[in-house]
Amino acid sequence: METIIRKGKKEDMPAVLELIKELAAFEKEPDAVVTTVETLEQEGFGENPLFHVFVAEVDGRIEGMALVYYRFSTWKGRTLHLEDLIVREEKRGTGLGNALYKKVIEFAKEQNLKRVEWVVLDWNQHAIDFYERSGANILKDWYTVQMDEDGITKYVETNT
Repeated sequence: METIIRKGKKEDMPAVLELIKELAAFEKEPDAVVTTVETLEQEGFGENPLFHVFVAEVDGRIEGMALVYYRFSTWKGRTLHLEDLIVREEKRGTGLGNALYKKVIEFAKEQNLKRVEWVVLDWNQHAIDFYERSGANILKDWYTVQMDEDGITKYVETNT
C-alpha cells in the first residue's frame, strides 16, 4: 500500500467534494453541502486562491483531505484555519488522518504562522481526545458564531 500526502490539484476536486459530502453526513448534515466542483476549482486554483488543500492518496485513490485557509488575528498576525479534515470511513484508523493533520501543522510552521485553529463538534470525543493528545488547546470559553445567508439578507434589509 503506497500512501502519499500531497498538495491537492485542480483535478482532485471531484474527490475532495465527495469527501466534503461524506464529512457532512458524518456531522449529521447530509444535505448541507451546496458547493460544487466548479466552485472548488475556481476558488482554490484561480489567480488568488482562497484555500489550500492537502490530500491523502492511497494506491492512486484520494482517501482523505484537509482544507485550510489563512486568517488574520489582530493579536497574533497571520494564522491558519483548518476548515475540514476528513478520511473516508473505510480508511479511518489507518493513520491517514494523523498524516494529514501533521501536514497541516508542518505547513503552518513552514509559513511561520502564529496559530492554527479549527472547530470540533462537542460530541466528537474521539477527535477531541486526539487533538488534546497532540498538544492543542480546546477553548471552552469561546463560542463559534455564524450568520447564514438568510440571516445576512434579513440583517441588511432591516438595518439599512
